[in-house]
Amino acid sequence: MQFIYVLPGWEGSAADGRVLRDAISRRNGLKIPQGNYYLCDAGYTNGEGFLAPYRGQRYHLNDWREGHQPTTPQEYFNMKHSQARNVYH
Repeated sequence: MQFIYVLPGWEGSAADGRVLRDAISRRNGLKIPQGNYYLCDAGYTNGEGFLAPYRGQRYHLNDWREGHQPTTPQEYFNMKHSQARNVYH
């Protein structure tokens, strides 16, 4: 795993979107290379450089165990999104 950006100082109860807005608005803040995306969780909204899963659809890897398969394009996207966001050692 490689950390791209670290923003210390926020308390744990701060809203995800608020912390993200702060990170990208700083002069030396988080920069997203053009044409690239960071995968984010459903606590964020899709925006330039950020790709969130579909809400209201199965998402977590546990949802796909025991042979369950996606039944809609949105579930398929969420399954791939979830797999990409997980780090294995």
